[in-house]
Amino acid sequence: MNLEQARNNMVEQQIRTWEVLDQEVLDLLYVIPREEFVPPQHRALAFSDLELPLEEGTKAGDGERMWQPKLEARVLQELALKRTDRVLEVGTGSGYLTALMAHRAAEVCSVEMRPALAAFGRSNLERHGADNVILETGDAARGWLRHAPYDAIVLTGSTPVLPQGFLEQLAPGGRLFAVVGEAPAMRARLVTCAAPGASSSVDLFETVLRPLANAEQPRRFRF
Repeated sequence: MNLEQARNNMVEQQIRTWEVLDQEVLDLLYVIPREEFVPPQHRALAFSDLELPLEEGTKAGDGERMWQPKLEARVLQELALKRTDRVLEVGTGSGYLTALMAHRAAEVCSVEMRPALAAFGRSNLERHGADNVILETGDAARGWLRHAPYDAIVLTGSTPVLPQGFLEQLAPGGRLFAVVGEAPAMRARLVTCAAPGASSSVDLFETVLRPLANAEQPRRFRF
């Protein structure tokens, strides 16, 4: 495989055509080698428009997955990270999105609740010298107060309901990306905090993601 040609095809045919036009984001996809964050058995598919399994021994459709390249790039563009930003990532996974954000922000705190995945993401990030990343193991599905407030928050799994805790942990001017809802009706949402207790949101596009473990559930009506 010609890796550079495959990478260029990914950028030009998948990502640029999905409304990702920020040249700094596009350039970064050439700097951080996505194929080195993909499990070895799936490396030939590193540039494909697919979610890739991150866990072996799970049934088809089960287990954590690596996002499609176009989603990673689109989220990076929507968050508009600055060099002074402190970021919370809920779900480290392979560490690839972590590395992309770390390249643009001051600090990324990434929390993964599955120890095997946390170890996989850590090894990938250490190999690529991401020294402004804090990696922690735990359940951040409803927020992670330890390093709050954050200038940006990204949830790498969906949540039926967006927990209030995340909004309370956003700094003024902070942005949050989350996929909210239940299959088949989920929407990618960008929330911006104007001031403590005041925020606005916009739905960007429809998509479907596996839910975060222990994601907050809506209240169900009972007779």
